[in-house]
Amino acid sequence: SLLQLKLWNKYRVSNIPSLIFIDASTGKVVCRNGLLVIRDDPEGLEFPWGPKPFSEVVAGPLLRNNGQTLDSNALEGSHVGVYFSAHWCPPCRSLTRVLVESYRKIKEAGQKFEILFVSADRSEDSFKQYFSEMPWVAVPYADEARRSRLNRLYGIQGIPTLIVLDSKGEVITRQGRVEVLNDIECREFPWHPKPVLELTDSNAVQLNEGPCLVLFVDSEDDGESEAAKQLIQPIAEKIIAKYKAKEEEA
Repeated sequence: SLLQLKLWNKYRVSNIPSLIFIDASTGKVVCRNGLLVIRDDPEGLEFPWGPKPFSEVVAGPLLRNNGQTLDSNALEGSHVGVYFSAHWCPPCRSLTRVLVESYRKIKEAGQKFEILFVSADRSEDSFKQYFSEMPWVAVPYADEARRSRLNRLYGIQGIPTLIVLDSKGEVITRQGRVEVLNDIECREFPWHPKPVLELTDSNAVQLNEGPCLVLFVDSEDDGESEAAKQLIQPIAEKIIAKYKAKEEEA
């Protein structure tokens, strides 16, 4: 029915079963990954399962691939890319290769940036093998509870996913994968969402994530695409501002 379709779209459900908790008084999503919640907290001790600050969820020791550990509070004051990935997944491996270069470029430009690898590997050995290629930090593989809490916090539905946070731990973009592939030189870092995008192979994935307005223009005529952009830019900005005021994703 139409109502069912509206609900699927509203909550961006892409696979089933899916369980989403909502605050009835405000209509806001409390938790997207309800299935992980009931697996991790069968007694309901953490109810009402609302989002916690990143610093609280990530708290604990982190690893470097040389075996060194550091405390998670070392991330404070940096932009952080939370990277959900696994060696068994080919798109993850190809993104990792690009991301290693992006990470170096951003650090060399003097930006405070760290990446946190949250593994979905199927064994400690494959985690170690994959992590050996990464110059950043990781949640220890054995700390399954913390890895699961991070998956819950960001409602991860598939990998690879790169969530980019500002220095206060607030989400800048959930589309880090698209941004990294679209901006090989990292000129746009930390990738604040743009109201209007030019459609490319790598950002077309966003068409699956909710209602989109797609404007077709004659690409032969450069002036026309610029005029079209200027036409829809203020409309897009207004829509984004409206959702921001409601503290919702546009």
